Amino acid sequence: MSSSYPNCTIIPSTAGTDAGVAGAGVLLSFIITAGTALLLSSIIVLREARHSPYQSKIPRKLLLSFSDQQMLTGIAIQSVGLAKMHSMISYHFFIVWMLSLLSSCTHISALLALNKDFKRDWVLRWLREFFMFVNLVLSCTGGVFVLLGVMRDLPPTLPIGCVWFVQDTNAAGNAAISVAGTIAVMAGQVVFFSLSVWYLHVRERGWLKIVQVSGILVLFAIGAGAAIRVILLSQAFGRPSVELRDQGEKEWSFGQLVGLGLLLLPIIGVIEMSRGKILSQGHKILLTKSR
Repeated sequence: MSSSYPNCTIIPSTAGTDAGVAGAGVLLSFIITAGTALLLSSIIVLREARHSPYQSKIPRKLLLSFSDQQMLTGIAIQSVGLAKMHSMISYHFFIVWMLSLLSSCTHISALLALNKDFKRDWVLRWLREFFMFVNLVLSCTGGVFVLLGVMRDLPPTLPIGCVWFVQDTNAAGNAAISVAGTIAVMAGQVVFFSLSVWYLHVRERGWLKIVQVSGILVLFAIGAGAAIRVILLSQAFGRPSVELRDQGEKEWSFGQLVGLGLLLLPIIGVIEMSRGKILSQGHKILLTKSR
C-alpha cells in the first residue's frame, strides 16, 4: 500500500493524543463561545419579541464577533480534520465533528437574532451565506466519515480514512441508534441551513417571531447536547472511548491558552466601542455648554 494511504492492516492497541483537536483549551474555547453566543441570541430575540423599547448595540456587536470567530475556527478545525484523515483516529475526528455542530449552532443562532442587520447589507448577507455553505459542506463530509465508521465498526485506534478500506463487519448492537443519530444530525444541518437562507431573504412578517424563538430553543438544545457529548467523551474532561498512550489532552500548553485568550478579543472590542461612544457623547456635551 502507498505511503499516501493509511495503514489499515495493523490495529494498534493504543492511540496517541492530539491536544490541538481535543485539548482542554480548544474544547473550552468552542463550548464557551457557543454558549455565550446562544445566550446573547436568546436575549436579543426575546427582547424583540416583547417589543422592548431599549435595544443596546453592545449585545449585538458582541454576538456578531463571537459568531464570526466561531464560524472561522469551525471551518479551520474541520479542514484540519479532513486533511489529516489518514492519521487522525475516529475518536478525534468525532470530536471535530461535534465541534463543527457547535459552530453551526452559533452562527445560525446569530443569524436568527441579527437578521435585520444582515438584510440591510447585501455584502454581509451573501458573505455569511457563503461561509455557512462552506461549513455545511465540511460538516456533511465529516458526517459521511462518521457514518461509515459506525456502519463498518471501524476499530477506534485506526485512522478515520480507513473507512474506505476496511471490510464491512457486524456492528455493535447500538449501531442502529448511532447511524440514525448521525443521519438526523446531517439532515438537521441541511434543513437549518436552508431555513436560514430563506429567513435572510423573506420579508418581515409577524409570524416570523415564532420561527425565531422556536429556532433559538432548538439550537440551544442541540448545542447543549453536543457540548455534553464532547465533555463526556474527551480525555480532558471525561472518559474517552479509546485507550490513549498519555494524558496530553489534559495538559495546559501555550496553544491551549491562546485559544481561550482569543475569547477576550470580542469583549475588548465591545469595551472600546462603548468607551468611544461615552467619550463622543461627553465631547458633544462640552461643545454644547461652551456655546
